Amino acid sequence: MCLHCAQAHVCSLCLCGKKKERTMSKNIRNFSIIAHIDHGKSTLADRLLQLTDTIADRDMTAQVLDDMDLEREKGVTIKASAVYMKYTGEDGIIYDLNLIDTPGHVDFGYEVSRAMNACEGALLVVDATQGIEAQTLANLYSALEADLEIIPVINKIDMTFADPDKVANDIVSLLGGDPDSILRISAKNNINIPVVLETVVKRVPPPKGDPDAPLRALIFDTHYDSYKGVIAYVRVVDGSLTPTDTLRLMATKTDLKPVEIGIFAPVMKTTKTLSAGEVGYIATGLKTIQECRVGDTITQARGPASGPLPGYRTPKPMVFAGIYPVVAEEYSELRDGLEKLQLNDASLVYEPETSQALGFGFRAGFLGLFHMEIIQERIEREYDLNVLFTAPSVEYEVLMKDGKTLMVDSPAELPEEGDIEEIREPWMNIEIFTPTEYYGPIMELVTKRRGSFIEQQYPAPSRVQLNYEIPLSELIIDFFDDLKSRTRGYASLDYHLAEYRKDDLVKLEILVNQEPVDALAAIVHREAAYHKGQRLITKLRKTIPRQMFDVAIQAAAAGRVISRANIKALRKDVTAKCYGGDISRKKKLLEKQKKGKKRMKMVGNVEIPQAAFMAVLKLDDD
Repeated sequence: MCLHCAQAHVCSLCLCGKKKERTMSKNIRNFSIIAHIDHGKSTLADRLLQLTDTIADRDMTAQVLDDMDLEREKGVTIKASAVYMKYTGEDGIIYDLNLIDTPGHVDFGYEVSRAMNACEGALLVVDATQGIEAQTLANLYSALEADLEIIPVINKIDMTFADPDKVANDIVSLLGGDPDSILRISAKNNINIPVVLETVVKRVPPPKGDPDAPLRALIFDTHYDSYKGVIAYVRVVDGSLTPTDTLRLMATKTDLKPVEIGIFAPVMKTTKTLSAGEVGYIATGLKTIQECRVGDTITQARGPASGPLPGYRTPKPMVFAGIYPVVAEEYSELRDGLEKLQLNDASLVYEPETSQALGFGFRAGFLGLFHMEIIQERIEREYDLNVLFTAPSVEYEVLMKDGKTLMVDSPAELPEEGDIEEIREPWMNIEIFTPTEYYGPIMELVTKRRGSFIEQQYPAPSRVQLNYEIPLSELIIDFFDDLKSRTRGYASLDYHLAEYRKDDLVKLEILVNQEPVDALAAIVHREAAYHKGQRLITKLRKTIPRQMFDVAIQAAAAGRVISRANIKALRKDVTAKCYGGDISRKKKLLEKQKKGKKRMKMVGNVEIPQAAFMAVLKLDDD
């Protein structure tokens, strides 16, 4: 309602020509849905879109906000998305609802935290058949840090093994309150969904912010558009903006004039202005996503805000791997594919790399193993490339004897041992959430991988949260698979970086015919080098095919060979034509063959198959 002309309107210009007014922010609700993987977050979002008539029934598809095939197949949101809905409450007031759907995996925790800062409330969805999981807690803690209003929702109450009363008691022991007041729904079968929306408008507070203050808008996600450049998903905290304004990105100091601005309804719909409290997008026209990063603050180039919104940081890759085309001629196609992927994923970093064994490729950094898996599948599907990923490694901090500090993410780049003062490796704080009966197997698993126990908590009567410290290098190789198998799939895991710590680490090298194979090198603990070297040599002996000459495979660490195996040559029976006669004739033929094999060994190359490079991942299977 305009204070000057007593007219109700939602446009940016007052009908009486007086001061500009926007829709009153008290009718805006910005909220998110947080949950563990496969607890029904995207399905609930689908029902909300249907209930508010944001999407017509004929256009409705499952997981409508997950527009990538990988998201649908894996049942996990990979990219954040936002959607604007209009909802008429029981009080007759029309509310503007902005739903921000967040990624559902621990690798994308930073994007989740940024999305949380764009909201005032969160629906905490818990599966009635599984209860509280590790990612439920991780996302809950992010929401509490962002000071959001938490609305717990128990989903899948119509499932055969659902136990909503038990789950409600677990939630109450965690958050307090009355178990009978917790919403109980089935998103798949559309049970009690209207109650969810009514609870959102009643409990989630309207956004705070000064529409007359200098502009501050938080970027909580981005994607690249071929025609409009980088599209920034923004929550306007203070001030307002129009398409004619000149804007500034405060972290990168980049100035830009928007191509267009608008809201997600759920497709992009242009508007004339975005004001304090609103969620929308800015088509920046920028050609590289590095200039417009998640967490940055947008302000006006003229009359900028005094400081950015808090919490911005550049995403740090935690896992590194080499990417090589199986067919060498596809190198340029792989480079183009990585460039296009990076346009939509600023957290992917890569640089050219050359391997003696694999030729030309790239060294890439990822947020975690799941992020690495997503990139690999997108390269193979979207660009039809057959690629080889080397075994993942982590980034080490190497202190040299001359006082310099190097960051080494490839074992092949580790300096000579005599020049190194100490090597520090990243350690992680991990939280494992599990039923109490699996306490023993988990303790054994973590201890076996150099982990140390910190504490335990009991958020629910039959579940325990175990907190450990463990080296990241031990975490990235099959730890999650091993955890799931030991706990029959009931345990869940969350982790974050603790610090870099000094340890007794050495480079384990693999030599084939006296030549080091850089793609098979690894940095391991000195005590484990001998056993890992032996197991790797045993696997390689079975994996590398026999040649026309003897092939020696060696594992070396700390300047000495610790294990060796020979692959016998394929041998032609040159004595087959000798029927009797003097033995010296046979010896002469065998000696001649031996000299030929020796000469072939000097000039021959050993073809190492792809399976050999993956053998390092499966050392604990034997």
